[in-house]
Amino acid sequence: MGKTLYLECYSGISGDMTVAALLDLGADRSVLDRVLKSLKVSGFETKISRVVKSGIDACDFDVVLDKEHENHDHDMEYLHGHHHEGHECNHAHGTGTAQDHHHHEHRGIKEITYIIEHSAMTENAKKIALRIFEILAEAESKAHNVPVDQVHFHEVGAVDSIVDIVSVAVCLDNLDVTEVIVPVLCEGRGTVRCQHGILPIPVPAVANIVSANHLHLKMTEVEGELVTPTGAAIVAAVKTKDKLPETFEIQKIGIGAGKRQYECPGILRAMIISQSAEIDEEKAQTEEFKNPEIGNNPKAENQETKDTIIKMETNIDDCSGEVLGFVMERLMKAGARDVHYVPVFMKKNRPAYELVVICCKEDITTMENIIFEETTTIGIRRCAMKRTILPRKIEKVSTPYGEIDVKVCTLPNGKVKRYPEYETIKSICEAENVPLRDIIGNIGE
Repeated sequence: MGKTLYLECYSGISGDMTVAALLDLGADRSVLDRVLKSLKVSGFETKISRVVKSGIDACDFDVVLDKEHENHDHDMEYLHGHHHEGHECNHAHGTGTAQDHHHHEHRGIKEITYIIEHSAMTENAKKIALRIFEILAEAESKAHNVPVDQVHFHEVGAVDSIVDIVSVAVCLDNLDVTEVIVPVLCEGRGTVRCQHGILPIPVPAVANIVSANHLHLKMTEVEGELVTPTGAAIVAAVKTKDKLPETFEIQKIGIGAGKRQYECPGILRAMIISQSAEIDEEKAQTEEFKNPEIGNNPKAENQETKDTIIKMETNIDDCSGEVLGFVMERLMKAGARDVHYVPVFMKKNRPAYELVVICCKEDITTMENIIFEETTTIGIRRCAMKRTILPRKIEKVSTPYGEIDVKVCTLPNGKVKRYPEYETIKSICEAENVPLRDIIGNIGE
């Protein structure tokens, strides 16, 4: 089962901060080193160390470039929307106090895709990295009014951007992160100097990413850029939720350091969390939890529980079954409790589908965003519904084919029902080459 990652971006976010935080969480450095060595990119090395930011110990991830590829502000991970034709280009780089001139090559999204596809990354890591670059390219395409395939990554920023993004993807995959919660991106104020001149904060690329991907932005009083385009693109690509559960447990903490000195600490705190098993106040007040026979214990094995769930539905008359299948996958991955769609007939006898999603209250916005993005619907209905939940637990049951995970549910009258966990019996069926029904037949109620 995958892990849930919470990114606390109160000091902003950048590519190197994210890599450092994930390494601090325990991502395998040897796996990362192997992937980076496989990249068809030269002119860099990486250094991982410990630093102190505002008195807080943090991990630092640094991409050190050689003279030819040197970038004078690692956090300034800008893309350049110009269409270059191989001529010599002199661009100004720096923090506003110095300018340096180099001859540079340029990589477009096709070249970067080739680099990623021919690396030693897992398929999942490749998917994450490509999505981050796609979001960056789309943002710069809009900012400069050029086609996406004409957006080029200037080599001053390309090498370290490629390394940062690939490293983030590898670390997320290595940590088995499947859920990412990012409530808000905290950004600074003022202006920043880059090769395009003086730009307002948030810079156009960040503003475009935030707008296109429905990210929550909070402007702070800090003078300076806290959210880089790479940082914003990472969040847009991997975020699955924007709200934390009401209660949760922190399993591990990783802290990644930024390179700039601001009045805020300049760190990204990443946490692996798990939702608390505690019962909410509404459920604790129900009569079921006052039964003296169970000692007012909400976790009592034979105790029936009640809660509120959200039902969302929409009618879609111009969407294919393949699209709906993909939507279902996205919704389930994002935390939906259940998803189904059924054929219906609408006014004028038009054939259509009714899409129904069951989710928790805190996931409403996430579910709506996915449905609006992936389907043609222009309206979604929802209502809160009370439900009764049977207490359940997982037990191991021995069969002639090995142990099976079985969900055991207790009815209000004390009767017990057992349901085999599909993924467990599926793996045995595939390994032993036996029919599914043969295994189920060995599990009694």
